[in-house]
Amino acid sequence: MALLLLILLSLFASPSAADPFYYICGSENFIRNSNYSSNLNHLISTLSSNALATGFATSSTGIVPDRVYGLTLCRGDTDIATCRSCISTAISNTQQLCSNKKEATIWYDYCQLRYSNQDFLFRPDVTTSVQQLFVNSQNVSADRLQRFENLNTELMGNLSALAVRNTSRLFATGEAAFTDADNIYGLVQCTLDLSVGECQTCLQHTVDFSKIYLQGGKGGRALGMWCNIRYEFYKFYNGRPMLQLPSDQSPSSPSPTNASKPNVTHPPADLSHGGSNIVRTIMLITLPLLVALVLITTACLYFRRRRSKMKIPREDNPEQLINVESLFFDLSTLEVATSNFSEHNKLGEGGFGSVYLGLLPDGREIAVKRLSTRSRQGINELKNEMILVAKLQHKNLVRLYGVCVEDQEKLLVYEYVPNKSLDTILFDPIKSKLLGWGKRYEIIEGIVRGLLYLHEDSQLKIIHRDLKASNILLDADMNPKISDFGLARLFGVDETHQMTNCVVGTYGYMSPEYLKHGHFSIKSDVFSFGVLILEIITGRSRDGFFDDELCKNLLSYVWENWNKGTILEIVDPALGKLFQNSEVIRSIQIGLLCVQDDPAQRPSMTEVLVMLNSYSMSLKAPSSPAFFVGRSSINNGPLSRDFDIHGGGTRKSSRKFMSMSPNQVSISELESR
Repeated sequence: MALLLLILLSLFASPSAADPFYYICGSENFIRNSNYSSNLNHLISTLSSNALATGFATSSTGIVPDRVYGLTLCRGDTDIATCRSCISTAISNTQQLCSNKKEATIWYDYCQLRYSNQDFLFRPDVTTSVQQLFVNSQNVSADRLQRFENLNTELMGNLSALAVRNTSRLFATGEAAFTDADNIYGLVQCTLDLSVGECQTCLQHTVDFSKIYLQGGKGGRALGMWCNIRYEFYKFYNGRPMLQLPSDQSPSSPSPTNASKPNVTHPPADLSHGGSNIVRTIMLITLPLLVALVLITTACLYFRRRRSKMKIPREDNPEQLINVESLFFDLSTLEVATSNFSEHNKLGEGGFGSVYLGLLPDGREIAVKRLSTRSRQGINELKNEMILVAKLQHKNLVRLYGVCVEDQEKLLVYEYVPNKSLDTILFDPIKSKLLGWGKRYEIIEGIVRGLLYLHEDSQLKIIHRDLKASNILLDADMNPKISDFGLARLFGVDETHQMTNCVVGTYGYMSPEYLKHGHFSIKSDVFSFGVLILEIITGRSRDGFFDDELCKNLLSYVWENWNKGTILEIVDPALGKLFQNSEVIRSIQIGLLCVQDDPAQRPSMTEVLVMLNSYSMSLKAPSSPAFFVGRSSINNGPLSRDFDIHGGGTRKSSRKFMSMSPNQVSISELESR
């Protein structure tokens, strides 16, 4: 679509909610009641419903040449009701304004909608994003123009950098102090199907365009297909700004007080003035000492009060006590870091509570997990995770900075990992294309190295007990980091297994001996890893196959194709044919070896690492996996477990097979530990 650089001069009078800010209609028509018309109606309905969860959705429907592609995006500061209303209005108006057109794009203040018969979702050219620019007809005064342009460029640059760090929303708002009376308010946003690099490029090009065509206007915006920016001299977005630039301006002219102040000639100093100088000298020496004394006293009282408030039980090991004390954060520090736990900083949420993006005074970006009030996880459980993770240092483990237990708040502070968890990309039909086979293989190997460190190479021997795709975080380079050690257990050097009466974890990742008898060991983690490696290869989650009639799950699906000799049919279609058959088949075989019913037959992580890196090593033939339909010792055993998501425990069941929704499978996400 040709780039339109028509500058519309206006005072930005607010249009009615039903009026679009701008729209573009394609030139090609479709026939009413045709296949394309039917596909378009289905697409619009899908976009409307799917966008409400995250404010963004993409979809495609039909078969070429009647296939239609669509995208809708709500502004990052809107609530669900506003998003729903805006999308509904956009759909209605687009069908009127671009009636029978195969392609249309429409922008409102709070949302945008686009559909086309061309696949614009695949490899978007973000450098051609800008479609329209608007500038306020009122200009900044000439004497302040240079400062305004510098400050606005700085604001937009900082907002762009913040948006690409905010990978869950690719959105940022902020303000900069321009004069004593005026602030500049800004907003940037990308569509959520862009990678971090694509979003950064799109925003950079859009900001560059705005500097050329929006010079000096007291407000402006650039509407794009993939990203949008806006600035005003009034606050136009909802909520608190995510970024604030302080004023660094120097006065351009003398203040009225100084300008009108008379030139006074002072008489020579006499004895009385000398006395005043002595008193002033004494005051200059004693006042700072007095202030310092007050500050020290206040600090001592504060820390004594905070220690008594937390009521930390004594530890038998003094070294552990020191580690725990040094890892506590002040609640006030985390409130400032997360903008008081604002919605703008929220990265996600689950049954445990919410996770917020924060920035510490030393510049470290953090992810703060705020446990919900209904969570029964207490100080001892938090300390368990702290003591374990604080001693673990490995590039494939997420780092825990500390916790805060204060004023009924229970907070865990982790390093911020920008690309969220593996499941959000792997199981997304669009984002999964970012994970080619080479990158997936690197992720598999990184997880292996992280587990190997936990099991054998660290000073401690630790069983994770909750390894799953949502607990694998990806850094800026898509390197994996194992996270969430709340369920982890410490083993003695010669200890091979432990037992528990409280089975917790995520169904589908739990080994049969753990689920049935409460036995867990390093081989329990190996089983979870086996499920995970098969998910990475197939691009399908372990619970995505449940069928009451076919009784299929991921393991039975893979095993069936392994025996039929059609194993390559399970490979994620997002990979296309860009992989080596032998490497993929070998990885599948390793996964099947890890999920065997008998824990003694499963390899250790040392053996898995050798298997991945030594192609001369022949692999054993795997036996049928645990939970394979018709054979599983769990399904046919005397005790089949049903998960009670409200009680956090288990109950006996006479059913041979579990039927549950995807939202019902994870105790660790829905209940306290």
